[in-house]
Amino acid sequence: MVACLSCTSDALPNRNPLPSSRIQFGSLEAHISLQKCTTFKQLKQIHAKIVRNGLSQDQLLTRRLLHLCSSYRKMDYATLLFLQIKGPLTFTWNLMIRAYTINGCSQQALLLFNLMISQGFLPDKFTFPFVIKACSASSVIGPGKVIHGLAIKTGSFGDMFVLNTLMDLYFKCRNVEYGCKIFENMRVRNVVSWTTMVSGLVACGEVNAARGLFEQMPTKNVVSWTAMINGYVRNRPEEAFELFQRMQIDNVRPNEFTLISLLKACTEIGSLKMGRWIHDFALKNEFKLGIFLGTAFIDMYSKCGSLEDARRVFDEMQIKSLVTWNSMITSLGVHGCGHEAIGLFAEMERANVRPDAITYVGVLCACVQTDNLEEARGYFKCMVEHYGITPVLEHLTCMIELYRRADMLDEVCELVNTMPAEPNDNILSALLRESEVYGIANMEKKIQRHAGKLEYWDTCPPPLYMGLGFSSGSSCA
Repeated sequence: MVACLSCTSDALPNRNPLPSSRIQFGSLEAHISLQKCTTFKQLKQIHAKIVRNGLSQDQLLTRRLLHLCSSYRKMDYATLLFLQIKGPLTFTWNLMIRAYTINGCSQQALLLFNLMISQGFLPDKFTFPFVIKACSASSVIGPGKVIHGLAIKTGSFGDMFVLNTLMDLYFKCRNVEYGCKIFENMRVRNVVSWTTMVSGLVACGEVNAARGLFEQMPTKNVVSWTAMINGYVRNRPEEAFELFQRMQIDNVRPNEFTLISLLKACTEIGSLKMGRWIHDFALKNEFKLGIFLGTAFIDMYSKCGSLEDARRVFDEMQIKSLVTWNSMITSLGVHGCGHEAIGLFAEMERANVRPDAITYVGVLCACVQTDNLEEARGYFKCMVEHYGITPVLEHLTCMIELYRRADMLDEVCELVNTMPAEPNDNILSALLRESEVYGIANMEKKIQRHAGKLEYWDTCPPPLYMGLGFSSGSSCA
């Protein structure tokens, strides 16, 4: 029996204890995994590992997770992560407030700041710029003034970054007096301070004051020049080009936003020649036809009367945004190319670009151009039922025009009564106005009296066709 045991013992493999056989996953391994993370799905898998290995209270790891969630625009998931932290540090609060702000959740950023204060966490000089930017995004001056006072109380008011963002907030809320006071009382100013002041004055219509300040700037960068050029675009577009010439003499290289401002000036004066000159300048200086610049060229060429050039730019663009597609579709519709506009919309769908309400304004306008009621009805139904887009006044305008041409006036009433959401008072007021234009009798009685629908019809909105590029009884041309 002993020999048997001896034999058995020698035959057994030498096994390590179970704990040492497990693959280690500590903070270092987690950080390396997060550095390699490229998708939200991978992020959730790594997060699960972090939780299983008891690392969920490591705030360095959590901050990295929050940063990735923000870059993937997964703020619901980021919120869950943040709420699980016990005693988040100020840096972590700042990161979460910033994530909300840059992802268009300014209200949540302000609520989180209030929660931070109520729980006794003191903000620092890095907290205030993020919160102030959230106020700017919401255009709320009240909370901004409270934060201004809190910055003074906590000793962060002397920070230049805080002052610059506060100045920007006041100008965006059109409080010129407060914006100017902050600038005047700044002990030290950098080029951002001067540019914020110039941009703010321009935005508030104080172009002459902005020019005077611009000439006093000790140092001007491309943003400063572009801000001042942009100030002349609407009211004095010729001066925008004069300033651009000075910019070149001073050897300041423009950026794409400088050219976009100049293209708007071309549109204002209707100069196709100047628009083509800017296009040549962009090509010679190796500007890429990105989304913003390319779309600006399409808009300029279309409004200055060269649809061929607009389409050429569109075809050359390698990356197109929804705004780019909308601009080209609308341009084709306005210039009487209804079939081409509808064809381009089909191409847009094949490219898996999700349309919005503006897209369908262009598409339905194109249907009016081609006098194609059946196609318009199909697009209208798809817009509402497939994409869940609530019809606006411009959509109904096109449908009413097509139904009128087909002498199907009762369909107008049915259209309103079967809408998935109750139309607002302006739309219903406009429909009554149209009934008078077209001589439709008893329109008010034909439309069902849903709660709130017919209460404010005494208010008269702007003409139904305003902004669509065609007048009552005509096509889109």
